[in-house]
Amino acid sequence: MSELSHIDAAFIATWLAAAVRLAGPVLLAALGEIYAERAGVLNIGLEGTILMGALGSYMVAVFSGSTALGFIAGGAAGLLVGILLAALYLRAHASQIVVGIVFNILAAGFATWTYSLVMGNRASPTIRMLDPLPIPLLSSIPGIGPILFSQPLPLYLTLLVLVLAHYGLFHTRFGLSLRAVGENPRAAHAAGLNVLKIRTWGVLLSCLGAGLAGSYLVTAQIGLFRDNIVSGQGFIALAIVIFGRWSPVKALIAAFIFGAADALQLSLQLFESTLPPQLLLALPYLLTILAMSGVVGRTVQPGALTQPYRKE
Repeated sequence: MSELSHIDAAFIATWLAAAVRLAGPVLLAALGEIYAERAGVLNIGLEGTILMGALGSYMVAVFSGSTALGFIAGGAAGLLVGILLAALYLRAHASQIVVGIVFNILAAGFATWTYSLVMGNRASPTIRMLDPLPIPLLSSIPGIGPILFSQPLPLYLTLLVLVLAHYGLFHTRFGLSLRAVGENPRAAHAAGLNVLKIRTWGVLLSCLGAGLAGSYLVTAQIGLFRDNIVSGQGFIALAIVIFGRWSPVKALIAAFIFGAADALQLSLQLFESTLPPQLLLALPYLLTILAMSGVVGRTVQPGALTQPYRKE
């Protein structure tokens, strides 16, 4: 009986640790996307932006020898993508959904071409990943200490971003203006707000979060770049925004649920399981479909989401 309890405890510890680790990047991308959608812009291009962030982070880390610089470079790559997407979404008034889908396809091809052009046929070097930073005292708590308080720096930064995102969205003038623009841009314009400028900031923050999510994957989880490094995490981040009802705090809970679903198949590899591995691999994507279809519950999205605005 004690041996069985030991196995159960080992499984839970392994599962929770993997869930926290996997939840970090998608939560970071989702926090930025909340700002875009609260401003009325649906940035479907998250998948491609995460990929561009991962590519930029890896390239800079390899050639500079600095993992920290590589992490920052991913955010810079995301901002460059944000400038492009904001111009297409807001200046050219192109369809947000079509532009996002096309950009994801182009980003996949561009990343593959750029990587092969720069790296050639040589083996991909592995970069030095960011080491876990145990928090004194908290990391010594039995059970949850190593799981929650012995994580790499990007996870702590993500939690800090969550606090700042929540405060900025609900307790600042900028957040109030952003939400007003996302609900009724014409009324916001009549009240003296610059709708185009505020929506541009929303897109830039969305792409910054996605770019840093790509950095997170490279510098804290994988240590190298490959074509399938994102594997649908941009769409999972979109689902987390819906699951979290466009709230940073609720997005944290949603991200952990998705991380737990993704980690389940990893943890069960340590134990004998009769469940098909394909079913476990598909679980986070099934949750994504349910979230984006509205099956999991009624959601009230920002009133002007995806609606273009032309100043009269």
